[in-house]
Amino acid sequence: MEIYSITDERFKKYGKVIKDIDFSGLVKVMEEKTPLPEGVEYVPGLRALEELPVTQELTVKTFGELPVQTGYCNGHNSMLNALEYHKSSEVNVAATDAILILGSQQDIADDFTYDTAKAEAFLLPKGTGVEIYATTLHYAPCGVNGAGFKVTIVLPKGTNLDLEKGHAGGEDGHLTAKNKWLLGHPEGGLPEGSPMGLTGKNLCVKE
Repeated sequence: MEIYSITDERFKKYGKVIKDIDFSGLVKVMEEKTPLPEGVEYVPGLRALEELPVTQELTVKTFGELPVQTGYCNGHNSMLNALEYHKSSEVNVAATDAILILGSQQDIADDFTYDTAKAEAFLLPKGTGVEIYATTLHYAPCGVNGAGFKVTIVLPKGTNLDLEKGHAGGEDGHLTAKNKWLLGHPEGGLPEGSPMGLTGKNLCVKE
């Protein structure tokens, strides 16, 4: 895939760079207190991150005083595998260089399929924070040139936690966790029973 910069005009429909917040303290905690597994690990909330002043700053400035959870997605990955979206923005802060593969919810067909050829990849440099809009499809970040990645994930509190009710049919059938709608790729290695929806290649940032 061609990897674009987050300063490229192409990125503006997916999100925006956060320029008025200092993420250096957050990056330091990510470096010192979070693991770098061989696979991909997502943790919705981590106290060491949530206690930082920057979390309160994001609560006020980015999420309009809604309570948030600050966690991370770390590991090694080079594949798309799936795309998801929330009914809210998400903040990503890179503690290492990372690549985000993004798409637009508006490109999901009426039968809840999405052609992966429409997705685009962007380099998120270490120390940079971006707001990813609610209409942006995304999934686990990818590392650069096979390296591992560490990315802080900030979302409204409760997002990605276990569901309490059954969901089936249409968009509802793609809800796999609270505030998380998922379209999987048949070659993505997702758990059995995960909702599919991605057509085309399972994209790889190393190709």
